[in-house]
Amino acid sequence: MKKLCFVATIPAVLHSFLKEHIGACAEQWPVMIVSAPVDANLLRDLKTLFVPLAIERKVSPWRDMLALIQLVMLFRHERFDLVHSIMPKTGLLSMLAAWLAGVSNRVHTFTGQVWANKRGWKRWVFKQFDKMIVRFATHILVDSPSQRDFLVSEGVLPPGKGIVIGYGSICGVDAYRFRPDLQTKKTVRAELGISLEQTVILFLGRLNRDKGMLELAAAFDNIAAHHTDVVLLLVGAEEDVTFAHIQTICGKHSDRLRRVNFTPTPERYMAAADIFCLPSYREGFGQVIIEAGASGVPTIASRIYGITDAIEENKTGLLFPAGNTTALTQALLKLIANQDLRRQMGDAARSRAIELFSSDKITQEMLAFYSGLLRRS
Repeated sequence: MKKLCFVATIPAVLHSFLKEHIGACAEQWPVMIVSAPVDANLLRDLKTLFVPLAIERKVSPWRDMLALIQLVMLFRHERFDLVHSIMPKTGLLSMLAAWLAGVSNRVHTFTGQVWANKRGWKRWVFKQFDKMIVRFATHILVDSPSQRDFLVSEGVLPPGKGIVIGYGSICGVDAYRFRPDLQTKKTVRAELGISLEQTVILFLGRLNRDKGMLELAAAFDNIAAHHTDVVLLLVGAEEDVTFAHIQTICGKHSDRLRRVNFTPTPERYMAAADIFCLPSYREGFGQVIIEAGASGVPTIASRIYGITDAIEENKTGLLFPAGNTTALTQALLKLIANQDLRRQMGDAARSRAIELFSSDKITQEMLAFYSGLLRRS
């Protein structure tokens, strides 16, 4: 019987991106999950064995070496036929450990590059880490065609090695879970003190600079000065940008900010939104964009690789140059002022999400990918 192992820094990542794939695999093969113990309950309904192992996101030589040794010992003991990793640090340690342990199928998924918007020595160092992942992995999955092209152009991937499942996305979107839902819209808005007449701009993700949080806050401050019926809803965990900092930027308009921490039910907030905004500096694909689309919500996002695969410009959303607060403000104002255009783009976004990014379709393609590797091994 073939044995599989999935490795990530935190269970929340596996829950968000690979849970359906892991569940389908567990119906056919023994599966082990290796991740930090925090929030392990997110994966409790999977028929897998969970092994807690702390892998820190930041570089920590001693702890990283300890994690590497633990992974090598685990992989040698369990004799896995396939190890699949996600997230940069986890990928480097897992692929190296799997190579040292003699695992025949070593798969890593790239979901964006931490070095994409860096310069100087930091860009070079983190880029070398990704090159090492490619060197130790037997197969590289990339969650969008444009990200694969970027990695090839940067010399990280040799031409022909990166594999994109379907049209992109790691997991696709469940069009029943993410759908227009008037009752949920009313409930969530009532919980947050937002009326049905107000226009809600939603950001869902980690609150950090790379996500364009400072530009979004500045754009909202400009908009709120002239549109009293617009609310900005931020859903996600704080990182290097605090909610207090965003409140300071928005000044006297901060009473029209709403804040929700990390949630396992993002579909509730998608259903409550009128416009989704992702002003990010780097994305592998922009999974939240197709989730918003399936919910019938158009997106305004930065024109960068990854995102350009998730949005059909001027049909399912609008794109603007990353970091350009003026262009972001203008794009938001265009949709705020035109409810018919929002509805038209939202309908088109839902149709595209269902047609190209169905979660069932992508899970089946992932199973076929795993099966092919395991048969050959």
